[in-house]
Amino acid sequence: MSELLPVIEALISEVDAGRPVALCAVVGAKGSTPQSPGATMLVRADGTTFGTLGGGCVEAEVRRRAVEMLLRSESGLLDFVLDHDYGWDDGLICGGRMTIGVASVATPGGLARYREAVVTARAYQPAWFPVVVRHEGAELEYRVFLEVPPTLLIAGAGHVGRALANLAVDLDFRVVVIDDRAEFAAPDRFDPRVRLVVGDIAQALAAWPVDPSSYVAIVTRGHQHDEEALAAVVRRPAGYIGLIGSRRKSRLIFDDLKAQGVTDAQLSRVCTPIGLDIGAVTVSEIAVSIAAELIRVRRQTTPKLIEGPIRS
Repeated sequence: MSELLPVIEALISEVDAGRPVALCAVVGAKGSTPQSPGATMLVRADGTTFGTLGGGCVEAEVRRRAVEMLLRSESGLLDFVLDHDYGWDDGLICGGRMTIGVASVATPGGLARYREAVVTARAYQPAWFPVVVRHEGAELEYRVFLEVPPTLLIAGAGHVGRALANLAVDLDFRVVVIDDRAEFAAPDRFDPRVRLVVGDIAQALAAWPVDPSSYVAIVTRGHQHDEEALAAVVRRPAGYIGLIGSRRKSRLIFDDLKAQGVTDAQLSRVCTPIGLDIGAVTVSEIAVSIAAELIRVRRQTTPKLIEGPIRS
C-alpha cells in the first residue's frame, strides 16, 4: 500500500477529532533534492509531524512555517533553494530547488475527497488526494497520486519462494504464492499478508488475471514445473517475468516452448537467470537479488506522483 496512505488517514482522524492540520507536499522539484514531487507530510498545530519531506533543514523550516500558516488558516507555496542556507547543517547541499504546497485542513466538511481516496486505495484502485493552496491571488489544486501496489505472483513455495514472499510484502507488493503442496504453502511459513494458493501451479497462473501491473517470479522445485509455469504466463502482458535456474536450463525450456509456438519476442521478456547479479549464494541473498530486480523494473515504469497546478 502507498506509504502516503497513512498520512491521509491521519489527516482524516485529526480533523474529525477537531484538530486542524497542515498538509504539506512537494509539488515541484528541480535538480538534486532529498525528495521527489509527491512526498507528503502532515503538520499539527503543536509542531509534531507525520510523514516526511526528506528531513533536514528544509523539513524543519516547512514545519515552522506550516504551523504559522495553520494558526492563521492560510495556505500557500514555499520555495527553497538547496544551498548553504538549507543544506549546510545536514550536509545536504544538493543544488536543487523544491516547492512545497501547504494546505490548511480544518473542518470535516472538507474531507470528502480524502475519504474517497482512502476507500479507493484500500480497494487497490488508482486514487489521488488534493493539495489546494492560494498563490498570487489564485486558488491552485495539485493532485497527489497514491501508488497501487503491483501484484507479485510467486510460483513455488520452497525456500526461495518463501524468502522472496516475506521480503516483498515489506516492499509494497501484493504477494500471492502458488504451490501444489499444502505443507509448503502453509500459513505458518509466511507473513500473514501473503496470500497462499494451494493447487496446480500452471492452472492457477493461467486462471489469474495477469496484466501489466502483475509480476511473476517462477521459483518452483523443478524443471518441469518451471516450464509449465512459464508456459502459463509467457504470452500474457505481465510487467515482469523471472525464471530461476541456470542459462542451460532456461535454454532447454525456451526450446520446448518455441516448439509449442511461443515466439522469440515473447521469450525475450523473460528475465533469466532471475535477479540482479550481486553474487548471491544463500537463499536470503537470492531473494534480495530478485527483489532488487523487481524494484528496478517497478521504478522504471512508475508514473508521476503529482499533477498540477490546476487553477480553480
